[in-house]
Amino acid sequence: MRSELAVQTRSKDEQPITIKKYANRRLYDTSSSKYITLDHLADLIRRDVEFVVIDAKSGDDITHTVLTQIIMEEESSGQGLLPTNFLKEIISFYGGSMQGMIPDYLENSMRQFRENQRQLDDALESAVAKGPFGEIARKNLQMMKAARDAFVPAPGAAAPSAESSRGEMDELKRQVAELQAKLDRLSPED
Repeated sequence: MRSELAVQTRSKDEQPITIKKYANRRLYDTSSSKYITLDHLADLIRRDVEFVVIDAKSGDDITHTVLTQIIMEEESSGQGLLPTNFLKEIISFYGGSMQGMIPDYLENSMRQFRENQRQLDDALESAVAKGPFGEIARKNLQMMKAARDAFVPAPGAAAPSAESSRGEMDELKRQVAELQAKLDRLSPED
């Protein structure tokens, strides 16, 4: 459960956390000296915590395989992110002459996607702030971002606890009520 996970913060300069995978498929976090799950690893990724997964017996780096396993579990949970045609395209590149170029291309594409998302957020905020209802629009934009972040946290963001989420929701409700009261005062009476 995410609320039970301790928030680990590490600078980019620090060594990645070492996770050992044993033959019985158990994962052991050497930094916290406890067994963890794939869900815990997914949470580390969402919080932008670096780690490496090592096969406990051979010492081989199996991070790629474990990350693929996390994707498979996420995809099979019913909330598929990767379209079937995309998966077919990826499979078609295995063994071909383009196989070596695809990883860099995909990594750069995802980096550009995140940058575009940030720029879009900045542009929307800037455009909205300049209008006559700038303050109202700014608060609405904050609420939309909070709602989006509740479902899709940004990399490096810790998963919110249930208590802080309730507090944020109460605050959002209060802000919506304030905005509605302001709009009611601004609208002409019939």
